[in-house]
Formats: sequence, C-alpha cells, structure tokens
Amino acid sequence: MRAVQITRFGGPEVLELVELPDPVPTGDLVLVDVDAAGVNYADTHQTEDSYLARQTLPMVPGAEVVGRTPDGRRVLAVAAGGGYAERALAHPLTTYELPDAVSDEAALALLVQGATAWHLLRTSTHMAPGESVVVHAAAGGVGTLAVQLAKAWGAGRVIATASTQDKRDLAIELGADVAITPDADGLRERIREANGGQAVDVVLEMTGGPVFDASLAALAPFGRLATFGMASRHTPTPVEPGALMARSRAVVGFWLAHCFSRPEMMRGPLEELFEMVADGRLRTVSAGRYDLADVRRAHEDLLARRTIGKVVLDVAGGRR
Repeated sequence: MRAVQITRFGGPEVLELVELPDPVPTGDLVLVDVDAAGVNYADTHQTEDSYLARQTLPMVPGAEVVGRTPDGRRVLAVAAGGGYAERALAHPLTTYELPDAVSDEAALALLVQGATAWHLLRTSTHMAPGESVVVHAAAGGVGTLAVQLAKAWGAGRVIATASTQDKRDLAIELGADVAITPDADGLRERIREANGGQAVDVVLEMTGGPVFDASLAALAPFGRLATFGMASRHTPTPVEPGALMARSRAVVGFWLAHCFSRPEMMRGPLEELFEMVADGRLRTVSAGRYDLADVRRAHEDLLARRTIGKVVLDVAGGRR
C-alpha cells in the first residue's frame, strides 16, 4: 500500500511517500480501506517529536481517517497504526458509523477539531448562555467550529482572532460578533475593546507564548482560559497560583486523547455534531484535498497558516 512514513524527526521535509505492507489486524482491531485522512497541528508536532506523547521511528503519522470496513460500512475512525496510508487499523470503540449526509471532509473536521471545540466549550470552560467567548485562530479547524457552537449555545458575544482580513471575514460570516488581529502587542486591550471595554468570560487558546499571557490578562473574575495547543512553539509565562486566586480566574488544559479512553466522551458529542451538520446548523470549512503525494505541501501550508479550515489528504485518489 502507499503510505507516508518518517524515519527521522524534523519538518515537512521528512515526510516520505513509500510502499509498505498492509497492516494486519490483531485482537479487536478493524482494517479500514482509507478514502481520506485528516491533517492536524498535532501531526506536525508528531513529525518533530515535540508532541505531548513521545514518538518512535519509523512511523506513519496521522490519527483520523474516513473509509470502509471489510463488511462495507462507511466509518470515521481514529487510526491505531497511522492514518496517512491506504489502509489503517482502528479500534471498534473509536470507530463511528457515518450518516450519508456527512461528507468525508465534514467528518474529518469533526473527529478531532469538532470534538475538541465541543469539549472546550462544554467540558473545560462550561460556557454559559450570555457569556463572552474569545476564539483564537478562528479560521482554523477548531476555531471555525467553536465560533459556531458558541453562538448556537447562546454566547452573548463571540470575539474571533485571525491573522488576515479574509480569515477575519470568514469568522464574522460564521457568526462571530467581532474579529480582531491576533498580534500579542496590545492584544489584551483589543480583546477588552471588542467586548465593550469589559474583561471576558471564556478564552479558547492554542497559540501559547505572549498570546496566552495577554489572553489570561483579559479574563474577568471567574473567567476561564482553556489551553489546547502551542502553535507558536513558545512557552507562556508560568502562571502563579496566587495570581489566579487574586482574580478568581481559572486555566484548564485540554487534550482530546484523554476522551478516547472514555468512549461516552466521544460518541455522544460526535452524534450531536453529525446531526448539526446534517441539518445545516453547523458548517464545516474545508481547506481542500491534497493528494497523498503532496503531504509535504499540506504540512507546509498548515504551518505557514495559509490554510482556512480542515486540511484533508485524498488517499483513495491513487487507486481510483
């Protein structure tokens, strides 16, 4: 089968398209003929070995696939043996049957980014109707969905940040009340100005470094900041417990991997998200399909923030 493999850690240049033996299911694992695979920021961290979980070589990156099981079911699945390949293994507990009304691109946008947005708002920050919500990287995979979910669930004001005017326009189109630039200088003041001069209740933050620092400073008493990434690769200023206590603020980390060990934390949210997409209440945004052979370009575009929405690898194209 065709697969993307890395034998050394580094940037997009280490991604190599090769021929590998088909994976052989063991135990309860299911073989999936992959039609499309999702690309995430986490994949770029895997490639660098800067991910939360340590990686071993050689490896096939990728965690999310859409395809068919041997009995013909169309499924969305978490790949147990690397998703950037024509065939992958998945565990039944992290394999989800797809409604016909949900496209490959939409499904891949929901498995990691959609579930992350759902849990950031519902589980991590417990967003309440009427609260103000800041969504950083609002034109990205998580951001485009978090903006819509926050509005659908009654947020009083949604403030988006995005790096270009086109991305800010998209955030407004998706339901954000205002969109601002994400530059760290003056960010605290811009967030408050966008909220009518008031501090904010909820921030969804995945940049790290000074953006994290400014976002934390913009929180109101009892405000919550959920951190779920570090795209800048820069560590924020350490948070002192006393500073949190003095303003009754909270910082909570989120990593979707912990939800996969609790099947109920994935199946219920995904079923709700599938239904919202199927009936038009939720729109997924696609950055387009890259051929499996163009995987390096897909990673380069993601890292350079040239993409808007979900990045997808067209795996089946080579065998059609």
